[in-house]
Amino acid sequence: MARLREIYNNEIKDAMVKKFGYKNPMEIPKLEKIVINMGVGEAKDNAKVLDSAVKDMEIISGQHAVVTKAKKSVANFKIREGMPIGCKVTLRGEKMYDFADRLINLSLPRVRDFRGVNPNSFDGRGNYALGLKEQLIFPEIEFDKVDRTRGMDIIFVTTAKTDEEARELLRLFNMPFAK
Repeated sequence: MARLREIYNNEIKDAMVKKFGYKNPMEIPKLEKIVINMGVGEAKDNAKVLDSAVKDMEIISGQHAVVTKAKKSVANFKIREGMPIGCKVTLRGEKMYDFADRLINLSLPRVRDFRGVNPNSFDGRGNYALGLKEQLIFPEIEFDKVDRTRGMDIIFVTTAKTDEEARELLRLFNMPFAK
């Protein structure tokens, strides 16, 4: 199911060269990795919550999730340094393109009252961040087996130098930006 990679190799590269006039093929921006991050604040009280979050993340991404730990102690949040407080997955290669394809074509259209993703969520260096409120939009997640809905952040890391180049790259991948 490497359809998105084939589209990138055949059509997107040509469209990017036409629009931005790259001389060297290595200048053409590409998707480098996708990082999925899920912060689980309740994990400080109940360790089982983190296990179910990791399980959901692994089902969604098709790859083993890494548990993230607190870097600093924060008394107001009752968090000590080294406590497990979330999980993340970094996708590259075929799994990255498969996930992007499923996210753009299957999952995002399932969001309630969906009008498109925010076109201004770029960081100034060509990376795009997308926040989701619940994991239920993914078809792999079974509604009956979910103990509670959790949000997640999805970051598209590109080799683009500017936000304009990255926006065009993701638009050519059919990312549904709001008008």
